[in-house]
Amino acid sequence: MNANQKGKLTFPCEFTFKIIGKANSEFEAAALAILRHHFPQFGEGAISTNLSKNGKYLAYTATVTVVSQAQLDAAYMDLSAHPLVLFAL
Repeated sequence: MNANQKGKLTFPCEFTFKIIGKANSEFEAAALAILRHHFPQFGEGAISTNLSKNGKYLAYTATVTVVSQAQLDAAYMDLSAHPLVLFAL
């Protein structure tokens, strides 16, 4: 791998999103809806949750199959733009 290829993804590939928001059902529904919209094959088994120590925030870790950079960028844009999503990594 040369320096120009460092960090580039080869599609299709497995990709892990970390999505953080306040721990409530609206955030959960919004995050799942965005993932299902961009990744129709996304299944419930591909996600894990982690509640913050004080129970105020919820982090989703979701692994999906991404087929293109455009698909990945669109998912990040939708997640980042949603008012209930605090961070999307």
